[in-house]
Amino acid sequence: MIRAILIDDEPNCVKSLAYDLEKYCPDVQIVEKCMSAKDGMLAIRQLQPDLVFLDINMPWMSGIEMLEVLGDINFEVVFTTAHDKYAVQAFRLSAIDYLLKPVDYQDLIVAIARVSEKRNHISPEHLSSLKENLSPATQPQRIGVSTQDGVDFILIQDILYCEADSNYTYIHLKNGQKLLNARTLKEYDQMLSELDFCRIHQTYLINLNHLEKYFRGDGGYVKMTNGVSLNVSRAKKEELLSKMNMQ
Repeated sequence: MIRAILIDDEPNCVKSLAYDLEKYCPDVQIVEKCMSAKDGMLAIRQLQPDLVFLDINMPWMSGIEMLEVLGDINFEVVFTTAHDKYAVQAFRLSAIDYLLKPVDYQDLIVAIARVSEKRNHISPEHLSSLKENLSPATQPQRIGVSTQDGVDFILIQDILYCEADSNYTYIHLKNGQKLLNARTLKEYDQMLSELDFCRIHQTYLINLNHLEKYFRGDGGYVKMTNGVSLNVSRAKKEELLSKMNMQ
């Protein structure tokens, strides 16, 4: 049995989430419902839950600030957030699981399955990355890349290009390192396309800041700053040329 605490300043959200958990997730026992970060911290310290559903935006103290105050996070966390494309991008870039409000019960079932597999652990690095990427003053700075050993947090500016390998993606870095991640190239395209990245081929997503030269042809090809040449598909040629003109 997974012992869970729900923390959200919106009573209707707590009520709805509790209903779905009770109906669709029989392995979850709700031990407390809290309407503020302050009450949530007290409940966590007293009840030692296995899982916390945590609203990201709350008055007095945000969900991120609450976790920073708690310090040692020995429980799984699933953030809940409103439909905000910037928040969603920040969660994805920071490799943190989240649920969009109003929560869909099918997404909830998937989240609980991840918790059961211990895939929702939040580290100080996760929080630092999320805080940076949520900042409205700057573009997202870091991305969390899950590997067999854990999660590597890398600077987005250090990514040369991403390369598809079936349902996996290789992240090529400017220091020569290559990271393998169990996300598709399509997912990275969705996360990075607004951050000076461009899909040039079914196989490649490049960082335009590391593009050295484009060579014309049927589709042509590009040369990256590390000397690697990558083919450009005919279908992606116009998009690349358009983004190059915007640089």
